[in-house]
This record gives sequence, C-alpha cells and structure tokens, in this order.
Amino acid sequence: MLKNLNPGMIGIHATLAEALDMAAQYGFGGVDVNLPDVAELVRETSVGEVRALFARAGCRPGNWGLPIKWHDSERDQAAELARLRRYAALAREIGAQRTTAVVMPWSDERTFDENYAFHVERLKPVAEILAEHDCRFGLEFIGPETLRQGKKHAFIYTMDGMLALCRDLGPNVGLLLDLWHWYTSHGTWDNLARLVNDDVVNVHVNDAPAGVPVDEQIDNERCLPGETGVLDIARFLKALDAMGYDGPVTAEPFSARVNALAPQDALRETSEAMHRAWASAGIA
Repeated sequence: MLKNLNPGMIGIHATLAEALDMAAQYGFGGVDVNLPDVAELVRETSVGEVRALFARAGCRPGNWGLPIKWHDSERDQAAELARLRRYAALAREIGAQRTTAVVMPWSDERTFDENYAFHVERLKPVAEILAEHDCRFGLEFIGPETLRQGKKHAFIYTMDGMLALCRDLGPNVGLLLDLWHWYTSHGTWDNLARLVNDDVVNVHVNDAPAGVPVDEQIDNERCLPGETGVLDIARFLKALDAMGYDGPVTAEPFSARVNALAPQDALRETSEAMHRAWASAGIA
C-alpha cells in the first residue's frame, strides 16, 4: 500500500511539481495526477521531464480521474474515446496506470436494469481502451441513503453490486473503495475479507462525524482518518494488507475544517493522520 496525496482533497490547489514537493516533505509515497494538466506539461517539456519530477521526489503516480464525458450524448462518444486513447497512452508512458470514475447511485430517467445496460454500453469500451494501454479502471460506489432519498430509481450503491458491474466490464476493472462509502452502504467486514488485490484499483480513507446515525450521514461532511473513531481505520487497513492491496491510499476527508486551514497545516494534519493510521494497523 502506498500513502498517497491528492492536495485538492484537503483544499489545496497545486501544480504537479508543487504536489510532489509536498508529498516528499510530508512523507507521502505517491501523488494523484491530473492527466490533462500533465499532457500540457509534456507539451511544454517532455515525458522524460515528468518522469524525472516523480523520481526526484521519490514518489509514484497515484490515480487519475477519468478525463472524458462518458455519460454525455451518444453522438459524442467516438470523440471522447479517441481522447481517452491519447490520455491512456500518456498515462502508460509516465507509469500512471490507475484511473477511476464515480457511478451515481440513482437515476430519475432510467430504471435499474436500463441504467445497468447503459453503464455496460458506455463503460465497456472505456475499459477495453484502458486495458490496451495496461491501465486499470476503478469504479466508485456511493453509499449514503441520503443521496438516494427522493430519487425515482435507485442504482448500485454497495460493494458487491459494483463488483458485479466490474466483472461485466472486463478483467482490468475493479473498485475505487472508499471507507466512508463502504460504511454508509452497510458494508460488512466479512465481505471486505473476500476481496483480493485484483478487485481494488484505488482506495480513499476518511472518518465520519460522531453522533450521526449511519443512514443520516451526508456525503460532503466527513473527517480525516482516525479523527472521530467512528470508522475503524486500523481494521480497514489490515483488511487491505491481508488482501495484498498494492495501490494508493488517499485521505479524502471532505472537511470544511481542514479546507479552511493554511496549506502547511492541512498537510501536516493529513500526514499525521495517515501515519497514525498506518501505525495503528501495525503496517510498516
């Protein structure tokens, strides 16, 4: 497992070079990348210079968010897939071989079966292009009941449901496993223990506000891992270690408090939270 940094998740806007400096200073071994920004940097310098930035910082590329509009109108998909081919080729060149997308847990237009077919139709070509470029593709399930309330049709919001979709898309497709979403979807430790490394592409860790029932948790109100103790970060990391997970683990607190801190304070608190989490799990 790799302690990974995404500055934007703690309210910090940073270039790739700045993010790598932050990671090196605060003990992170990886950094998420914005691939369109990297493509611009490559145009200004070279692929070799981007690789050198990572090497000088002693960091690995983490995850990149899927940079295409896969859910837009059908007529636009050929152009979007062509863009993806270019981005995936660049990702392979810099060693950034994990990308992810979010699957929303509801639809007001499509029934569950219609929505499932839509996701297979749109995402299977994406998965195939990524596989051609040795990239893995992670899908995030969104757990809280509060996001499904008032919606016409519920869709996938559990780990097992998302794994089923992943298996229909291809062998390079797995989970973006977020501790908070696993908790709010009523995930169980037994289900987590059945996962293997191939099932998980990327991981986000966090904590939940204390005193809020699980089905009343709000998506953009979270905490740093270990901050409240509502979520058992040590047991979660031990489960990842037991499955042999070898990818990035990134703090995603969605915390107004953290976002309001000065950058160095947000980095310090996040770094300390991640190091404490690793220590609590007994992982080197």
